Amino acid sequence: MPRYNRSFDLSINDIDMIEEALRARGRELSGMRLALSEENPAHLESIRVIEQDQRANEELLGRLHDQKIFYRPKTAVYVSG
Repeated sequence: MPRYNRSFDLSINDIDMIEEALRARGRELSGMRLALSEENPAHLESIRVIEQDQRANEELLGRLHDQKIFYRPKTAVYVSG
């Protein structure tokens, strides 16, 4: 029985491309959601599916963000901005 590959060899550019594709998908889903009216009962199921897709998309973007290691100098005081 086949198993999942748990080791990935992705570059920073690959991750950036994945994140940008997820953001574009989020914009597309948002546009679709805005085009549908909650007052029309025929749209309610489509709205629910779109909102589930939006939530899954945002959660994946969040998981990718949480795995990043951001640069923070170890020898000097860090001042952001």
